[in-house]
Amino acid sequence: MSTKRQTVLVTGADGFIGSHLTELLVREGYQVRALAQYNSFNSWGWLEDIVGLDQVEVVSGDVRDPHFCATVTEGMDWVFHLAALIAIPYSYVAPDSYVDTNIKGTLNICQAALRNGVKRVIHTSTSEVYGTAQYVPIDEAHPLQAQSPYSASKIGADAMALSFYNAFELPVTIARPFNTYGPRQSARAVIPSIITQIATGSREIKLGDVSPTRDFNYVTDTCAGFLVLARCDEAVGQTVNIASNFEISVADTLNLIRDLMGSDVTFITDEQRLRPERSEVFRLWGDPTRLQQLTGFKPSHDLRLGLQKTIDWFSQPEKLARYKAGLYNV
Repeated sequence: MSTKRQTVLVTGADGFIGSHLTELLVREGYQVRALAQYNSFNSWGWLEDIVGLDQVEVVSGDVRDPHFCATVTEGMDWVFHLAALIAIPYSYVAPDSYVDTNIKGTLNICQAALRNGVKRVIHTSTSEVYGTAQYVPIDEAHPLQAQSPYSASKIGADAMALSFYNAFELPVTIARPFNTYGPRQSARAVIPSIITQIATGSREIKLGDVSPTRDFNYVTDTCAGFLVLARCDEAVGQTVNIASNFEISVADTLNLIRDLMGSDVTFITDEQRLRPERSEVFRLWGDPTRLQQLTGFKPSHDLRLGLQKTIDWFSQPEKLARYKAGLYNV
């Protein structure tokens, strides 16, 4: 399959993973249209930090508007749909907004892609849809458990996307990344929260429950997984994990980061960072077998290497200044 100068839309391109994916696609020679959420500041989010921005067509808009989606997908060969509300704590506060953005937004993109003859839609899922592992490693047949309004909205969005494959033969693949981390990640996530608090001189690290385990994946590996899935015809109609096949507790992650940063900080529990008991996902460990069998893909970073790169980025004064390390970011 020829990949040069294909036209590609990335929704949610102004966010953490989306900005890295846009950067990768430009580097690989694609003609990229990047959707940033409209705002009155004319801010393009993390897109403004990427290499190759001058080669990107940046469009501001909102996936909640079906008419806009019909326009922004015109002329596109591929769509990587990443636009979503993803903060779990905020989904407790404003769940209706998650339905509008995550489910209805996905519906709008799929309808628009079908209308405009898009050749491939890569829809972004999340490992949160599995909930606490009933068995490990978690493969794609694992039951789905809506343990937060966020995960419920993503289960609905995934089902909506797959329904367009089954009902209308829209060439959809569900990419289901496990816990992605790296430069540009929101401070609401555990790894940036740890790093920024240490980097700003905190003597105590405020976190929620540190007993849950996670399957962490460095952001450029997640993006590379997206790209190989888009290039894989056999992945159409399938849901595919992007995972490292390795789990580590939040506590052990804290200790590893502390060692890498040469810190002796202590941990304290911050009650406002705790999830409701039945909403906490206590164990995630993903099985990447399907992705490997379909594409041969394997990640390039182990956790130690990825964390060191992440620490190096966050430790730059101009990067660290963009984060409010002392505040709990919902």
